[in-house]
Amino acid sequence: MPEQAEGTAGVPTHEVRDLLRRRREQIAQRWADEPLFRAVFTLSRDEAVEAGKAVVDALAQVADAARVEDPDAAGFTTVREQLARMGAARSRSGLSTAQVSSELAALRPPVENLLVADLPEDTSAEHVRDCVSTLSVLMGTLRVVVMQTALSEGQALIDRQRLQLLEVATPVIKLWDGIVAVPLIGTLDSARSQVVMETLLESIVEQQARYAILDITGVPTVDSLVAQHLMKTVAAARLMGAECIVSGIRPAIAQTMVHLGLDLGTVVTRASLADALGYVLHQLGVGIVTPGTNGAVAR
Repeated sequence: MPEQAEGTAGVPTHEVRDLLRRRREQIAQRWADEPLFRAVFTLSRDEAVEAGKAVVDALAQVADAARVEDPDAAGFTTVREQLARMGAARSRSGLSTAQVSSELAALRPPVENLLVADLPEDTSAEHVRDCVSTLSVLMGTLRVVVMQTALSEGQALIDRQRLQLLEVATPVIKLWDGIVAVPLIGTLDSARSQVVMETLLESIVEQQARYAILDITGVPTVDSLVAQHLMKTVAAARLMGAECIVSGIRPAIAQTMVHLGLDLGTVVTRASLADALGYVLHQLGVGIVTPGTNGAVAR
């Protein structure tokens, strides 16, 4: 549609802009009673109204720039965080993407009703359709912005939770003064192997550990890249001043390392975590005392 100078009556984008600015309070009040706002702002209706006003202002700015079809319009920038929080909150409450989209669609009728009611009685049917169509496009773009932002925030949350799970699944245990251990269970991939290295090195510094045991008894198999990561972890621990002992190497993992030609000559390995701990205690000069069968004590 041809654009006219700003402030010229009769241009649909300007009609929508003027309506949004003129009816800002009424629109926000009506939106505050819609499920999307009511379910998110549960403590205060006034808060929901203020949030609605911010969204109305953003829509007015977009209409003023005649960019009603552009999700990247500057007007949406100021409310993206708020819109993402609203969309994410509804998703967390169990609503599907389609249901959240439907709640967003429910915001259009209250604005459309005000728009039609505010147009002069002598407005042509064609112009009414153009204004309503412009409003529909604008509200549709708002839905796109909300869904895009909410999905982006959701993915960021998933990534953060995944990293947290990796850290939780990679505990570093202090076995003795100067001895730490990382018992690994489950599948190792490159991402988790990197977390193992970072977590172990941080613990070596924090605990001032002289020995670190990397126990992979619970790891069924590793690929070539992960095997290389493990060897790098051993080398990095050595650079930090700690000797790294690898325990619990399964036959399949041993074969992988041999096929890769990895040099294990300088790496201390033991069959089990208990054997590795025994080796380290011996290195520290700590004796292991066990009861004898006839009450005697064997060392």
